[in-house]
Amino acid sequence: MTVQRTEAYATTAGVPAGGRALVAPALPVVRDLRDRGGRGPRALTFAAGDLVVVSGLPGSGKSTLIARAAQGRGIDSQDARERWERRVPGFLPYAVYRPLVRLAHYAGLRRALRSGKSVVVHDCGTQAWVRRWLAREAGRRGSALHLLLLDVEPGTAREGQRERGRGVSGYAFARHRRAVGRLVRDAERGVVPWGCASAVLLDRPAASALTRIAFA
Repeated sequence: MTVQRTEAYATTAGVPAGGRALVAPALPVVRDLRDRGGRGPRALTFAAGDLVVVSGLPGSGKSTLIARAAQGRGIDSQDARERWERRVPGFLPYAVYRPLVRLAHYAGLRRALRSGKSVVVHDCGTQAWVRRWLAREAGRRGSALHLLLLDVEPGTAREGQRERGRGVSGYAFARHRRAVGRLVRDAERGVVPWGCASAVLLDRPAASALTRIAFA
């Protein structure tokens, strides 16, 4: 496995911004788009039927990226939470109905996967079983799973939580930091989670530059 810091922006199954076709390598590839000052690609294109999972700390910008770039293909637990928030009394703590939110989210993900269409899935980083589920589904349909990994400073992620008006406990945030930290460190040495065909490392400017995650 290799780590690439090249101008070929799309991942293994995709087409780079310049339109030149990429030949998919036999081993997973990690592309590091960090430290470019926002001069990275505006689009990432993957093969039709492929799956993309977006991981990172709470507040790192996963939901913002999916909402902006996934072109209606996003599966985000935040959407399920907001739907439930509109249905329950305002005084009810989120912890009370969190299991229902998760059930609704994973039921929606299951329906989307059964459709056979490409999806872009929100992943908090601590749920390795979700990535394994997506990898098995990609294998079943003969497609590929790709990881987009947002690497932002913990302070930046905390500020993102404050901006959206939702935070996680110190204990939960520490768990997320450990899980996402492992993913980032592994990616930096060319190791991707089981079943992933590729990974793309993004800092906040690189993520902000992305306007389209496409499948063709």
